[in-house]
Amino acid sequence: MQVVAVDIGGTHARFALAEVEGGRVVTLGEPVTLKTAEYGGFQTAWEAFGAQIGQPLPRAAAIAVASPISGDVIKLTNNPWVIRPPLIKERLKVDNFVLINDFGAVGQAVAQVPESEFLHIGGPDIPFPENGVITVCGPGTGLGVAQVLRAQDRYHVIETEGGHIDFAPLDALEDAMVKRLRKAYTRVSAERVVSGPGIVAIYETLADIEHRSITRLDDKAIWTAALDEGDSLAVTALDRFCMSLGAVAGDLALAHGSNGVVIAGGLGLRLKDHFRKSGFAERFAAKGRFQNRMSTIPVKLITYPQPGLFGAAAAYAQEYTQ
Repeated sequence: MQVVAVDIGGTHARFALAEVEGGRVVTLGEPVTLKTAEYGGFQTAWEAFGAQIGQPLPRAAAIAVASPISGDVIKLTNNPWVIRPPLIKERLKVDNFVLINDFGAVGQAVAQVPESEFLHIGGPDIPFPENGVITVCGPGTGLGVAQVLRAQDRYHVIETEGGHIDFAPLDALEDAMVKRLRKAYTRVSAERVVSGPGIVAIYETLADIEHRSITRLDDKAIWTAALDEGDSLAVTALDRFCMSLGAVAGDLALAHGSNGVVIAGGLGLRLKDHFRKSGFAERFAAKGRFQNRMSTIPVKLITYPQPGLFGAAAAYAQEYTQ
């Protein structure tokens, strides 16, 4: 059957037609990306997607939203849209729908995309075990975390708020990073360091250590300078970011009892050429008495370009076509 897959973030809403059958996604069509600022709400953007593809939309919707899913009113975190689940069927003219957190959708994609959509970045270069827990974490505006529990050809995605665990500094430089962040936030969570905006504190801490006078930059400018390798301080901050992300991913794997880890998200994908040449893998495994255990865990980057859309469709397939 055909379903409209939707992935709604703070800046963009992405739509695509998906074919689902037997609990799985068969195909995902070409995505259409709309700017949320150009539409008054989800319903008008939904109608605009239908107009763009020039055909009646299926009466089924799979919707991933960058917000916690609870209650009768969902206010998106980074855009003014409001979604009211009790009114979705009526307003979108659908018979069935699923509504899922955006990182829950990424977990669904991890469970269903083929092995070829993953890039090895740490641990042994082997397929994920067929049974057990896969930890999924993705740096972006925040730090998304989910678990995928696989057992006997079935799986279950568990959404978490693991990005809000305390950040554990491992050396004097990270002590200085936490000291800087604590002035602003009191409690320093993992996502204050290993998310897109976290690069600012890393960059400015490095400048303090080297007694450099720098122009204050936002995270986008620092990421651009780092990835272009046009600023040695930004490049050093990027390396430290990868190290800290490795440490956090390892902590999550320990807490989840994982036998596989996936790094996801648009920022993760931008860093694909940097993981192996940074200290990411070493920091992931550096867990004291559990270092040998950590060294057996495969760590991969999901490279599928639209995991949110794919995962939303997968969630619908699991709910309605098994």
